[in-house]
Amino acid sequence: MRVLNNRKEIASAAGKELGVSEWVQVTQERIDLFADATGDRQWIHVDPERAAEGPFGATVAHGYLTLSMLPFLGAQVYAFAGDVARINYGLNKVRFVSPVVVGSKVRNRVEMIDVKDLEKGQQITLQHTIEIKGADKPACVAETVTLLMDAG
Repeated sequence: MRVLNNRKEIASAAGKELGVSEWVQVTQERIDLFADATGDRQWIHVDPERAAEGPFGATVAHGYLTLSMLPFLGAQVYAFAGDVARINYGLNKVRFVSPVVVGSKVRNRVEMIDVKDLEKGQQITLQHTIEIKGADKPACVAETVTLLMDAG
């Protein structure tokens, strides 16, 4: 994991890949728990028998489940040292490129796209590419914006 210790290190990471997470398997249990939490119980996610006859040949993870894995997978790649508050500011762009079929393994490749200094911190833009093991195309590409606010 890459630890960025101060404003200068964060700024110098702009335009660079920060690293890649470990592979994580997307299980039916994870999909079902997400369906329960969100109320999105569409059959392509939660009905293995029906989904076997559907467009993907099995159940698939919700796109938003894949997106929700960014904090978990990102924490394996990078961290900010010191006493800063990390605030999700938003998303510039998200695309769900390929479905994540149940049993697939995914990982997160993270690039620091941009860093802007603010009066009390920094605004960072990261590109997260959720790759599927053995697939030519990623599951998801998401550009996130985070505010790093100095303590005090």
